[in-house]
Amino acid sequence: RVGHERVRAARRVADDHVQLVVGRAAGAAADVLVLGIEGSANKIGVGVVNGNGDILSNPRRTYVTPPGEGFQPRHTAVHHREHVVQLVRDALREAAVRPSQLSAIAYTKGPGMGAPLLVGALVARTLALLWRVPLVGVNHCVGHIEMGRVVTGAHNPVILYVSGGNTQVIAYAQQRYQIFGESIDIAVGNTLDRFARQVNISNDPAPGYNIEQYAKRGTKFVELPYVVKGMDVSFSGILSAVRELARTKIPSGELTAEDLCYSLQETVFAMLVEITERAMAHVGSNEVLIVGGVGCNLRLQEMMAQMAAERGGKLYATDARYCIDNGAMIAWAGLLEHRSGRHTPLERATVTQRFRTDQVDVQWRRNDGSDVFVTATAATAATAAVVAAAATAAT
Repeated sequence: RVGHERVRAARRVADDHVQLVVGRAAGAAADVLVLGIEGSANKIGVGVVNGNGDILSNPRRTYVTPPGEGFQPRHTAVHHREHVVQLVRDALREAAVRPSQLSAIAYTKGPGMGAPLLVGALVARTLALLWRVPLVGVNHCVGHIEMGRVVTGAHNPVILYVSGGNTQVIAYAQQRYQIFGESIDIAVGNTLDRFARQVNISNDPAPGYNIEQYAKRGTKFVELPYVVKGMDVSFSGILSAVRELARTKIPSGELTAEDLCYSLQETVFAMLVEITERAMAHVGSNEVLIVGGVGCNLRLQEMMAQMAAERGGKLYATDARYCIDNGAMIAWAGLLEHRSGRHTPLERATVTQRFRTDQVDVQWRRNDGSDVFVTATAATAATAAVVAAAATAAT
């Protein structure tokens, strides 16, 4: 009985201490507020986050073109200019935050389409001057990664980043997000988008989403080029093949658009799962995180989860709120940069269409992969370990 009482007392003391530390950290972190602006492609979004990783607001608007058409940079930029100011107002109102409370303004520096990127940069520079707060230029890809990590709680996963403009398999090492493999031609999202245009699939809400729905109704699997070169993939050949099949086999009635969407999805996703599994084996990780717009696809998540489970691992994924381009992901990555003491001088607050993931010095993570700045959520999760250690010591 005495032993049990000592254990319970030790647990109470340890728990009270950790909760006190967590409470103080959470309070201080909540005072750090960053507004982020994302506009690298056809979505313009503005988000506000705090230092605890809480997403206080995240409104966005999407430029949607008619079926069979893509979005051109100049038209996309016009769309962004029409909506961005109202989105800033909406983000502040939803977050119940005043401009005077902001610690920094973050914006997407790149990569992306030039004209749309410039809209976000111009607004960010203007707001930083008006509100007299620091400016932080953010790498779009790193924004996706950090948003995925904070939302899912993944610790140090292998990352599959799949979107309209990027296809990369990434792992963290030595304060860089190292690229283990990537597409050597076009991105997987661009492959899906271009095929959607070929068969006149709607762009609303997104061509990739509609291809996913078509694929569910497919009944015939057609073998397509499967091109994996070591850790890299190639999608240009498969796109050419499936477009030719659409041109010749759909009119003849031999195949349907649904059959081709099904075959295309299964093939490109199998390629992505293969190179991701190889990266997991190489770095010895049992976690995989999918980020980017294509990461919303439930079939891709299903295939990746099965592979991870067979390895005794776990899949981390998000839904459309966070895997699709959004302002909160830029705000969160900008907040991490801000906490690391890095800001972008006004004269260097430009944009670039080419800005690789592995060019960013990730100062907010240590060499062992742990985070320098622990969110309140992560700190709370650590409470159990501290309490257990105290109980063990008491025995």
